[in-house]
Amino acid sequence: MRPSPLFLGLLAATVAGGALTLLEGDVAVISGTILFVLAGWAVTLCLHEFGHAAVAYKGGDFSVRDKGYLTLDIRRYTDPVLSIVLPLVLLVIGGLPLPGGAVWINHYALRSKKVESFVSLAGPLANLLAGIVLIWIVALTSPPFALGPAISYLALLQVLAFVLNILPVPGLDGWGVWEPFMPPKAQQFGAKVRPWAPLVLFAVLISFPVASGMLWSAATSLFELLGGDQFSAGYGLSNFLFWR
Repeated sequence: MRPSPLFLGLLAATVAGGALTLLEGDVAVISGTILFVLAGWAVTLCLHEFGHAAVAYKGGDFSVRDKGYLTLDIRRYTDPVLSIVLPLVLLVIGGLPLPGGAVWINHYALRSKKVESFVSLAGPLANLLAGIVLIWIVALTSPPFALGPAISYLALLQVLAFVLNILPVPGLDGWGVWEPFMPPKAQQFGAKVRPWAPLVLFAVLISFPVASGMLWSAATSLFELLGGDQFSAGYGLSNFLFWR
């Protein structure tokens, strides 16, 4: 259960990105923000999937330990294209955090339907907790220069990931929360559409501004309710998507 060297490397890259934002010049600020957000997002992807695995382990599925899911090693959670390349491309292009990781849980080993439901909920809760921690880092320490906006934007992405993931769409964690209590036909439907339903959702969000606007509005409202600074996050977003 020790953190893997790769996870520690992602943490170091996040810190390096934050340090770059403290230097003078637009190049340092922009490059630092991009590195901080991308590396920070990879860190929280690990935390998200670790949340699933840790609850599954406590709930009776000890196979997650043998699969390396408790090491926070991003390689254990990912497919190189679907889990790393595609989510990062969507994040860079549209600012939408695609949930890219995956842990394979032996649901038959879990002790109850409630445990199975909480296994799905644990990932989004990890994002929400990460968002709250980042929000309060900004609120309590008032980071200088562009570091505060970079942290605020990453915090907003965590809240957005939480809101997105709890949608009851097959393939997302929100569906998994309710799936154990659904009738068999609904479970069969979810299993059939699970591979492509999230991609259809993202296509809708990217193609229809009204849909993405509703999602962003919900996430922003929750972000502010938790104490986040919308204007600081907006400045971080403008640095991250500097070409817009």
